Amino acid sequence: MTTKRRKSLRTSAFHAQFGRCYYCGLPMWLAAPSELGLKPSKARAFQCTAEHLLAQQDGGRDVSGNVVAAHARCNQCRHKRSGPAPSPDAFRALVMRRVNAGKWWPQNQKFWQHQSTQ
Repeated sequence: MTTKRRKSLRTSAFHAQFGRCYYCGLPMWLAAPSELGLKPSKARAFQCTAEHLLAQQDGGRDVSGNVVAAHARCNQCRHKRSGPAPSPDAFRALVMRRVNAGKWWPQNQKFWQHQSTQ
C-alpha cells in the first residue's frame, strides 16, 4: 500500500468512526497528540493507525471495507499475541471486556475516564 493510500484509508476510517478506536472505542489522535491534550513523548500508543481486518499477508486488500482505524497500541496488541492473531471480532470482544472491567489502559485510567465522558 502506498503511503498516500494508507493515509487516505486511515483518515476516512477515523472520520467514519468519529475518531474512536475500532477495538476499544476510546478517542484517538490523527494529526497531532494535542488533539487529545497529550504530550508527544506519551502519545504514540494513542495514534490512529490503519488496521487491516484481514491482514495483507492473508490476502486482505487495501479497500475501505477491510481497513479500520485503531490505536497503535490496540493494533499491535492484536498482532503481537502468541499464535495466530485473533479475528477482529474476537479481539474487539476481548478488548471491550477489559475496557468495561477497567483493565485496558490502566496507566492512563484518569485520562480515559475524562475522555470517555466527552
